[in-house]
Amino acid sequence: MMRWLQLGLRAGFMRLEALFNRAFGDPLNPLYHLGATVFGLFWVVGATGLYLFAFFDTSVDGAYRSVQSLTQDQWFAGGVIRSLHRYASDALVLTMAVHALRHFAFDRLRGFRWFSWFTGVVLIWLIYVAGANGYMLPWDRLAQFVTQASFEWLDWLPGFGGALIRNFIYPASVSNRLFSLLVFIHIGVPLVALLLMWVHVQRVPKAQTLPPRPIAIGTLAMLLALALALPVASQGGAADLAQAPATLALDWVLLALYPLIYTWPLAAVWALVGGGTLLLLAMPWLPPRRGGRQHRQPMHLTLHPGAVQVDARAGETLLEAGLRAGLTLPYDCRAGGCGVCVCTVLNGRIDPGPYQAAALTDAMRARGQALMCCAVALEDAEIEVEVPSLGAEAALRRFTGRVETMDRLADDLMRIRLVLPGGERIGFAAGQYLNIVLPGGQRRAFSFANPPHDNERIELHVRRIPGGLFTTQVFTTLQPGDTLDFEGPLGRFTLRESDRPILFVAGATGFAPVKSIVEDAFHRGVTRTMQLYWGAREAKDLYLRELAEQWQREHPNFSFVPVLSHAAPDDPWPGRRGLVHEALLADHPDLAGCEVYACGSAQMVEAAVPAFIAQGLGEQFCFSDAFTPSAAAQRPAETSSR
Repeated sequence: MMRWLQLGLRAGFMRLEALFNRAFGDPLNPLYHLGATVFGLFWVVGATGLYLFAFFDTSVDGAYRSVQSLTQDQWFAGGVIRSLHRYASDALVLTMAVHALRHFAFDRLRGFRWFSWFTGVVLIWLIYVAGANGYMLPWDRLAQFVTQASFEWLDWLPGFGGALIRNFIYPASVSNRLFSLLVFIHIGVPLVALLLMWVHVQRVPKAQTLPPRPIAIGTLAMLLALALALPVASQGGAADLAQAPATLALDWVLLALYPLIYTWPLAAVWALVGGGTLLLLAMPWLPPRRGGRQHRQPMHLTLHPGAVQVDARAGETLLEAGLRAGLTLPYDCRAGGCGVCVCTVLNGRIDPGPYQAAALTDAMRARGQALMCCAVALEDAEIEVEVPSLGAEAALRRFTGRVETMDRLADDLMRIRLVLPGGERIGFAAGQYLNIVLPGGQRRAFSFANPPHDNERIELHVRRIPGGLFTTQVFTTLQPGDTLDFEGPLGRFTLRESDRPILFVAGATGFAPVKSIVEDAFHRGVTRTMQLYWGAREAKDLYLRELAEQWQREHPNFSFVPVLSHAAPDDPWPGRRGLVHEALLADHPDLAGCEVYACGSAQMVEAAVPAFIAQGLGEQFCFSDAFTPSAAAQRPAETSSR
């Protein structure tokens, strides 16, 4: 039942939002700014209330006279402000109710959102109490009715036993002290509500507390028009406890419950209010509850460019996860209506959520695009956002590392291990790289060869390039204890989640990122079939061949195929010969169901990738990382079809 109710309300909201988008434009759709409008209306109520309080006499005899004087003698200010105060209070409660109803319709009240829903329900009651209490202060016949009804209602509770209503049997029973209490409540409850409003939005990343200026001006103009067209006035003259009010015009927003006090048993009214409130508070835990145990665990999101990794809680949108992590992401409506937060899903399953068809077309969905403000990750996922600042501001950090050890693994291959000061560790994704920053600002890129879970030290594999500025330094002057400046992590040559068998093609030091990826996969318990084709000129260039062979012995889902391209005819090498990518093609004549990761020199990658695609590999399942040395910079050029 609850699920069908939510679906019906959601459909209604989606149609209404589409209509408002056409009428106002998605940036100014009022339904996209309900929470901020609540804050704006609160400030209107607070500002007008302060003006009214400045002229209000907090005594029994003076309350009615001061309100009448304010309304009639200051009609141009006091009377309008009194009306504005009343209508803004009504609008505040209605906006809060629609805001809560919309969150219920879209089921945004479960999981980590329970706190915002819980505090929101309490807030609605606080504002309702403050509004009803405000009707007691003018001390006209309506105030008499509201005050007496409220105290009769409260007297039903155990412990009061009629003590409250006795204050209204005789006119002399109503004292100035009671009025001071009513004024204290009318000021104190909104202050508590304001504090709770601040608490309420703390779990909403980048929550807005003011609506867009056109919406704020339009709302204020509408309230002012109501105040001028239908001014609020006291009803029936001053309160008279000797006579019960006969005919009153009720505010059906703030006083809708009051007729029930005299038509229902008081116990039934309390059951309605108490039971309804408990039901609202319990909704985050009521059925239907969706998502299995696995979906209640945090998901890992990788955002490109920069390969920034963040955690997403179950049910949290991609946008919320990114904003909570402090990323600079594009967004506007946060409700699937504007399309500003569009992203491309590179890997992983997501629930696209509810969105307007005009913001995310079928053609965009077919290209793997989604709206971050609506989409929810169902597993670890990887997305691309068209914002250059993502990598530059969020991911790229500058470090100074100390060279701990240097091991020559081959004649022209050095393994360097770096440590950061104070035991600091750098977080990165397996397959990423860093830039060594040289004096003068030049940069040289090297892949992390260690897996992310073993990041106490950073492992780099440096091959000597004849005439290379940095690599020459490594093989001639660099010593343990020296420091190196670097920045990172960078790159998107990372393992995608799927059920396809994995084929790695590494040329020479292209083994470094593959080593990181494979060891990370073993650590995470990846059970997909993995096969590594590692190509080199001569056997001595397979500098960690024993490690790859050890992986093959210890892991049934991993196999290793070494390939030499320049082995001499009389070389006793027993393995494969030729180009490494041709060896893979020979073993896999149909690559349609595979996923290929190619890493090595630009020449190898440029020759291999087209050949793989020609042999049935889907472009979206081909990922490459090309090492391109130059006099100015050395940086992997990563490509994929996505």
